[in-house]
This record gives sequence, C-alpha cells and structure tokens, in this order.
Amino acid sequence: MQNAITFARPDDWHQHLREGEAITTPLAHAAEQFGRIMVMPNLRQPICSSAQLGAYLAAIHQRMPQHSKLQVYGTLYLSPEITPVELATCMREQPLLAVKWYPRGVTTNSALGVNQVEACYPLFAAMQNLGVVLSVHGEVHNQEVDIFDREAEFIHRVLSPLMQQFPQLRIVLEHISTSVAVDFLHQYGGARLAATITAHHLLINRNNLLAGGIKPHLYCLPLAKREQDRQALVQAAISGKEYFFLGSDSAPHPKTDKESACGCAGCYTGAHVLELYAEAFDSAGAIDKLPDFASRFGAEFYRLPAAQGNIRLERSEHLVPQNYGDIVPFWAQRKLHWRVKVL
Repeated sequence: MQNAITFARPDDWHQHLREGEAITTPLAHAAEQFGRIMVMPNLRQPICSSAQLGAYLAAIHQRMPQHSKLQVYGTLYLSPEITPVELATCMREQPLLAVKWYPRGVTTNSALGVNQVEACYPLFAAMQNLGVVLSVHGEVHNQEVDIFDREAEFIHRVLSPLMQQFPQLRIVLEHISTSVAVDFLHQYGGARLAATITAHHLLINRNNLLAGGIKPHLYCLPLAKREQDRQALVQAAISGKEYFFLGSDSAPHPKTDKESACGCAGCYTGAHVLELYAEAFDSAGAIDKLPDFASRFGAEFYRLPAAQGNIRLERSEHLVPQNYGDIVPFWAQRKLHWRVKVL
C-alpha cells in the first residue's frame, strides 16, 4: 500500500470564488493546494470585458494570502457583445485563457447565457485564430429533455456540430457527468477537445443525492448521474489519457442559500479538493495516476509549463469539518484518508 505521493503543484482549471468578502475563504483554500487556478466569470454581473476581468482579478489579488504564489487566470462570459477586438484587447491586458459558455438557464447566474449560439460565430472564429479555449457547460436547457439526459443531448445536438463548424477551435467540456461524455472524449479527445472531471462526480451518484431525502450540499449541476456513469468517470480519470484533467468546479454558497426552498447548485469541495481526488483514485487502486491528471494534462492543454513547487499527499485519517464559516463543505463530517502537505 502506498502511503505517500509527491508531485508537482497541481492546477485547478475550473474554480468559483464568488465576489467581495466571499472570495477570502475559497481563495485561501485554493492557495494551500494549487499552483494555478482558473476562475469562472458567472458573477451576478457577468464578466464580459477586459475592464471587468481586470477589476475582478484585482479584487482577488487584494485578498490573496500573504506570501502565496498562487497564479490566477481569468475567463470571459460568452456573449455576442464580446467583439473580436475586445477579445484581443483582453488577451493583451489580462491573464485570459478561455471564454466560458453558459447556455441560458443551466446553472448559477446563467440567466444571461447564450442560447442562439450562431450569434457568437464571429467570436468563435476569433478565438480559433487566437488560440483562446472555449470552456463549455455542456447541458441543454429544455424542459422537454429529462434533466439526467441534458448533457448527452448537448453533446449530440450542439457540441458535435459546433466542432465541425470550427475545426480548429479548442474546447474543454467542463465537469462531465456521464458515460456518454466519456465515450465522446475517447472518440474525439486530444489537442482540440478535452474535459474536466470533478472530485464530487467521481465520488457520488444520484442515489447519494436523492435516496432517503434530498441532500442539498451534494446538489450540483450537472447532477450526479447513475452508478455506471460514476464508474465510467473514474475509469476516465485514471486512464492516463491526456484529455481528462482536474477541474474542481468547487462552488461556495452560504448554507442558507443551499438549504432554501430553491437551493442553489454547487458543491464546495475547495477545502479538500486534492484529498477528495485522492480518495477516488486510491479507491480505484490508481493513486499513481493522480499526478498527471492533476498537474500535467491540463497545463499541456492550456499550453503552459508545469507549475512551480511540489505538493505531497500522505495517508492520514481526518474528518471534514462541519462548516467553514457559513459554508458547509462537501462530505461534511465524513472521514478522509489522505491529507495535503505543502513542500
């Protein structure tokens, strides 16, 4: 049994920090574990310009823990209002790697998301030419489509035609949750298509969410699916294929919002992301596959060198706390078997 593993500081290519003072706790947790993070733009006022992104990144850096070397990359919120000129400006002025597409209504703060994707074709052409990644929440928002089938419907009806329309556009299908997505990535994944897999989608299925009563702190979008989907995700994560990599989709929400009548979507895994991934990889007998998944494959897709420094995971039992202020973490009061040690 392997009791410790040391590897290059990992990256989180899908982080939510929210706004104002709410940034402080998740940022501190990210700084303890990661060399780089990429923050999502779905704030109450979506980030659609270089000026907005600059202001948000400045707010983040004001709350950065002292002596932290965490690098923070930004994203823009896909909108027809973003012109190719504005995109080029943002690339010059900000650490921009991707534009995030939220189909309207699919998740938190997506009311201004794009449904008529053809309106963004000029921007896609510019992204294709400039090498900017399209980051996608891959679900349709159609009340006639079963909520557990919306990812598969998006892949077949929307993503596949888009890839044909823009063959050089690099795309990350975020937080995949189905065996359909895994199969699609095995068919088309590589230099132009990759996917992030979250720790919570590796650890839970829809029974964990729904059986015996709804568990609001396990509620995320896309929803956790069937057990066979979870198993397919685990096999994808440990496969050693370069087109699967770490993106936590850690989403901090106050307990009152999560436990309300219309509880908001998102799991807060941020305090224990690497330890949760270690649980999943170790349970599959593949802890040795975690370093490439966490530290190498995402950086290579985003055309960056490995992050500086190392991190160590040691086998050590401890409990996930009940809360971090007003945030209830994923798997609160459950035992973890790995602990992060920063070197």
